[in-house]
Amino acid sequence: MTRYLELVCPAGTLAALRVAVDAGADTVYCGFQDCTNARNYPGLNFTREDLHAGISYAHARGCRVFVAVNTFPRAGDLGPWQRAIDDAASCDADAVILADLGVLDYAARRHPNLRRHLSVQAAAASPLGIRFYRDIFGISRVVLPRVLSVEEVTSLIGQTGIEAEVFAFGSLGTMVEGRCFLSSYMTGRSPSSDGVCAPAECASYHENGDRLVSRLGEVMINRFARDEPAAYPTPCKGRFLVHGRPSYLFEEPTGLNVIPLLAELKAAGVTALKIEGRQRSRTYVATVVTAFRHILDALAEGAPPAPIPAVLRAVAEGGRETFGAYAKGWR
Repeated sequence: MTRYLELVCPAGTLAALRVAVDAGADTVYCGFQDCTNARNYPGLNFTREDLHAGISYAHARGCRVFVAVNTFPRAGDLGPWQRAIDDAASCDADAVILADLGVLDYAARRHPNLRRHLSVQAAAASPLGIRFYRDIFGISRVVLPRVLSVEEVTSLIGQTGIEAEVFAFGSLGTMVEGRCFLSSYMTGRSPSSDGVCAPAECASYHENGDRLVSRLGEVMINRFARDEPAAYPTPCKGRFLVHGRPSYLFEEPTGLNVIPLLAELKAAGVTALKIEGRQRSRTYVATVVTAFRHILDALAEGAPPAPIPAVLRAVAEGGRETFGAYAKGWR
């Protein structure tokens, strides 16, 4: 069957990788159990042995594996990032997803035949920036930030002629990836260097009268009524006092879902759809990948656009969905 759009799916564990492959992923992305990837949470990610086994499993079933080495090294400590590149190459990864200039340079010089994709952490959102990474470091694909409209995506692809991967489902922050340090001010751990935004050991919930209060470190992030869903205390999704009124920055926490925009994204020249959620469960992976596989296969056969399956709303953040910046009036 002709592929409508490449389906790139998350795997936080070896078991999740197998679930994603079996559910119909074209590609799975993952990272090592260290600070080199932007989802460095306890109990998640891959040992070198896990990655070797996962790539063997995926390749035997016609699925590719990308390895995210997409955080930024600290000064004088390049070793972990260089080892991650070397080990991804030795395990026969199909591509590495990179953000830092030095890591990109190392990968290009040391492993010139290993595909290099530009991570969303690099926040490349202009033709000039994308062409720089393409021409200097030979990137084959850019993962575009979640702050662009469909029209902007179309323009970027047209002006750069490079493969573009866009987020299609999952968590939606209000910050530009790679440029958010709010969590580090509250917890001492940086999303960009440690790979952890709002680490679980710093999150807490407390009852205060008839309200549930969420905190990150010592900072209050939100207060919820008893019948109100209590979102995880991520700084950019907090509710803060603005001119004396409690308000979210742009909207209440909701999940990104672009199923109604798939035809527009394909027409824009998008190569691949990225499902967010390496920190989510195997059930989440199976549910989302299966649903997207069914919809993309139907579109490839010429079927009309399908409505959003109810099963996806059940796993969306906050139980609600948005198109995000792809079609957002506040931009």
